[in-house]
Amino acid sequence: MSNFWSAWIIVFTLPVLIGCALLLKWNLSNHIGVAEDETTGHEADGISEINNPLPRWWTYMFILTLVWSVFYLAAYPGLGQWKGLFGWTSSNQGIKSLEESRLAVEQNRAAGKMVELDREMAHADEVYGPVFQQFAKRDVLDLAYDDEAIKIGQRLFLQNCALCHGSDARGQQGFPNLTDNDWLYGGTADKIKETLLYGRKAAMPAWIDALGEQGVKEMTAYVLSLSGRVVNDREADAGKAKFAMCAACHGADGKGSLAHNLPFGAPNLTDNIWLYGGSAKTVEETLTKGRNGEMPAFQKTLGEDKVHILTAYVYRLAHPDKATSQ
Repeated sequence: MSNFWSAWIIVFTLPVLIGCALLLKWNLSNHIGVAEDETTGHEADGISEINNPLPRWWTYMFILTLVWSVFYLAAYPGLGQWKGLFGWTSSNQGIKSLEESRLAVEQNRAAGKMVELDREMAHADEVYGPVFQQFAKRDVLDLAYDDEAIKIGQRLFLQNCALCHGSDARGQQGFPNLTDNDWLYGGTADKIKETLLYGRKAAMPAWIDALGEQGVKEMTAYVLSLSGRVVNDREADAGKAKFAMCAACHGADGKGSLAHNLPFGAPNLTDNIWLYGGSAKTVEETLTKGRNGEMPAFQKTLGEDKVHILTAYVYRLAHPDKATSQ
C-alpha cells in the first residue's frame, strides 16, 4: 500500500476508533447526578424519563467491535512498511502495473513465498485437479453432452469469459456471440481449443490515409451492400473498385478469411452479422480507425485440463442439440 493510503487510514480511521471509545466511556458514566433506575424529573404526556444505562449486552458488543477493529488494523498489512502481525502479503501491494504484479508474484514463488491467492489456488488444484484430469482424457465432443462436465465448464466460463462475452455468451460490441455458430477462426472443437489456449489478435488496419474521407464513405457503402443493405449505388460502385485492397483478408467475394481457408480471422461481410455494429457510422469508423481486438490466452492461467472442459462448454453453446454437432 502506498504511503498516501497508509496516511489516509491512519488519519481517518484511528481517530474515529478513539472517538467511539471516548464516546462509549462518556455514556457509561453518570453525568446527571441521578441514581440508576430513578426518574430524572422529566415528564411528557404522563411518561417519566428514567435514568437507564445501556444494556450490558449492547455495551459488550460495542467494546468487542472496537477491540476487533484495533486487531484488524494491527493484522492487516500496508500501514506504511508494516507487514501485519501474520506477515500477509498482497500480490499487488505497492505495484504500479500488471507486469510488475506478475513479476512480484513470480519473485515470491521463487523465494518460496505464497500469497493468499496462491494458497487458495494450490488447495483448489489439489482437491479438484484429479477431476479435471479425468475429464481431460475424454474427447471434447463427448464432454460437450455430458451434464456434469457442462456444469464445470459453465462455472469456468462465468469466472473467466462472461465479463466480455456475457453470462449468456451472446456477446456485446467488440466481443463475439458464441451461440450463433458464426466463427472468425473456426468453430470446430480443435479450433475453439486453439483459440482458448493461445488467444487471438485481430489486426484490421485503418484505411483513412489510403482512401481519404470520401473513399471511406464509398467503401462503407460497398461493404454494406454486400449484406443486402440499401445504399447509394454510385458510392457503392466506387467502393467496389477499391475493394481489392480488402480482398486479401476478406476474399474477393467478401465472405471472410474462413471461407477461403485463410488464418486472418477476417469476418464475413455478407451475412449481416457485425462484431462492432453494422450501422453506416460504425462501419465508417472501423475503416477510418481500424480495429485491434484481442482474445487472451488461457493456457497459463487455466491450464490445458480446464481449457479442455471449457472448450466442450463453448462448443455446446453453438451446438445445443447433439444431432446437429459435427
